[in-house]
Amino acid sequence: MSTSKRQFKDAIYEQLARIGKGVSSPKRLEILDLLCQTERSVEALAEEASLSVANTSRHLQVLRAARLVEAEKKGLYVFYRLADPSVSEYFLVMRKLAESRLAEIKQITRSFFYEKDSLEPVDRTTLIRLMREDAVTVLDVRPTEEYQSGHLPGAVSIPLPELKRRLAELPPDQEIVAYCRGPYCVLSAEAVELLREEGFNAIRYEEGVLDWQVHLCR
Repeated sequence: MSTSKRQFKDAIYEQLARIGKGVSSPKRLEILDLLCQTERSVEALAEEASLSVANTSRHLQVLRAARLVEAEKKGLYVFYRLADPSVSEYFLVMRKLAESRLAEIKQITRSFFYEKDSLEPVDRTTLIRLMREDAVTVLDVRPTEEYQSGHLPGAVSIPLPELKRRLAELPPDQEIVAYCRGPYCVLSAEAVELLREEGFNAIRYEEGVLDWQVHLCR
């Protein structure tokens, strides 16, 4: 191979590696997952990811250098969002690849959620059928700003911290399907646990809005 061809390939793969570097940290992946829901301030990301603001800022700078996120100052705060919708698609494809190739992911997930609700979640096909039959109430337990950025059709928004005091807003004689950010979000499992303790027939939907939207686009 000539020197010019070798230089070309080296230069291309060096640029591709920037994306790999951007997602090479577990915490940066969690931050991307959060930003797939809606834009957030550095402080809000730090709280959600259990990081200091300083560490969150450093992770965000790496993601920004890889052109995966962008920032905008609003008043006293800096807000981050995904640089492009294709970033969320990339995250979803990467997640599904990992789920298909790494048995540990399924083991960890099943172990945690079986302890929480001891039942398999409702699948997408079944949920769509139940929604068409008006046989379930779909409950979005994410924060309000995430619901406003996008939600499942007909979903009722009651953020998890408000759920116990707003139980009267839910029909007592209909199955409740709670969902949150996706398969690794624990908000829906906690919601199902609370609802069952209060006598509701509840189950979780493990996918999030991103999965739902991608399915509809196929």
